[in-house]
Amino acid sequence: MKSIPIDNLINDMNLEVIYKPENPDIEITKSDLNRPGLQLTGFYNHFAYERIQLIGNVEWSYLTSLDKKTRDERFKRLLEYPIPAIIFTRNLEVFPEMIKWAKEFGRTILRTKLTTTKFISKLINYLDDMLAPQITIHGVLVEVYGIGILITGESGVGKSETALELIKRGHRLVADDAVEIRRVEENILRGKAPELIKHFLEIRGIGILDIKRLYGVGAIRNSKVIDLVVKLEYWDDKKAYDRVGLDEDYAVILDTKVPKITIPVRPGRNLAMIVEVAARNHRQKRMGYNAAEELDKRILSLHEHDKN
Repeated sequence: MKSIPIDNLINDMNLEVIYKPENPDIEITKSDLNRPGLQLTGFYNHFAYERIQLIGNVEWSYLTSLDKKTRDERFKRLLEYPIPAIIFTRNLEVFPEMIKWAKEFGRTILRTKLTTTKFISKLINYLDDMLAPQITIHGVLVEVYGIGILITGESGVGKSETALELIKRGHRLVADDAVEIRRVEENILRGKAPELIKHFLEIRGIGILDIKRLYGVGAIRNSKVIDLVVKLEYWDDKKAYDRVGLDEDYAVILDTKVPKITIPVRPGRNLAMIVEVAARNHRQKRMGYNAAEELDKRILSLHEHDKN
């Protein structure tokens, strides 16, 4: 199970630390949040204590209506649970009773200046991204006509050279050699480059190129949803390659099916142009038009006409 250290959450979300135990062994494992309004009234059935707890204006106003003794009892019961962190929004004042029990049970209390709604949206997006299932794949990720294309194939088959030609044609590089892929939502994969090699491209015989410096910021993109997988492989005369396009092939990445095409490589083939056409054709299919199916319909119609 993936997790986020509490210190990473504090730094990445720019949170103020009200109290944090020394060397806390706290890992965030859930992307869901909980607003403990019911728990503060004493109802603990189905309490999602493993989630980050948020105290917004509604919960804070309710707590201020309680007498000090009751508030102290409610905080004690809440903080007995192994909560990863409690975050106050709107820069709300933190109750001394809560700090007392946080120290007693070793819980973390944080605060943000953001409103509750804005912070929830920002935090959920952050947690979804950081906790998403992830894999690193050898390949090149480019954006062509708005389509995210993951180019795969054996080492030396021409993936990076194809990407360079696409960049020259005005398309954008996301990652070369290693692509970090996360399943950010069901059936949606997003790829990016590892931080160390971001914006770099390797061309055999030349070496490492800094695409951002060579071609400008318009030639790179930090991340992109993967819409299509293009596999480059050396031409095999014994293999029958798809010449019509009726058969749909898929690559399975992180239990997610992505449309896939295989392009045989041989001298004289303009791979960059073929990838461009593949991107346009994929976009047409998404809009409901399939050239192969249209041709098939015409042929069937012609056969029916001949029979009559």
